[in-house]
Amino acid sequence: MQGLHLTADLHGCRCAPVWLLDAAALGQACVAAVHAAGLQPVGQLFHQFPASQHGPGGVTATVLLAESHLCVHTWPERAAVTLDVYVCNFGADHSDKARGLMDALLALFQPAAVHRNALMRGNAEAGS
Repeated sequence: MQGLHLTADLHGCRCAPVWLLDAAALGQACVAAVHAAGLQPVGQLFHQFPASQHGPGGVTATVLLAESHLCVHTWPERAAVTLDVYVCNFGADHSDKARGLMDALLALFQPAAVHRNALMRGNAEAGS
């Protein structure tokens, strides 16, 4: 179960509005980024939230990976996004691929400010 879990909170995203508002477009971009990073998508779910009194509805894009998952949540009324990339390193170390995927998504959203976290999960020794 050892792996790398990356998260990022993006603020002041200067990307094209489509990436914050359109579930299908964001989903396609996520799957393309997963492939480009060398990871294997095995499932996906993209959901468009309805507009509310606070503004247009955001999007959640989830890509299930053979290595674990990618999840993106957008808040267009705040020009904000949260990113979550987790890769299990069972059988091979996918950490560099996870970092590449995160970097590609940061480039897509063009945030003015980013708060990033990296957590090494699990223990390499069995039974720990």
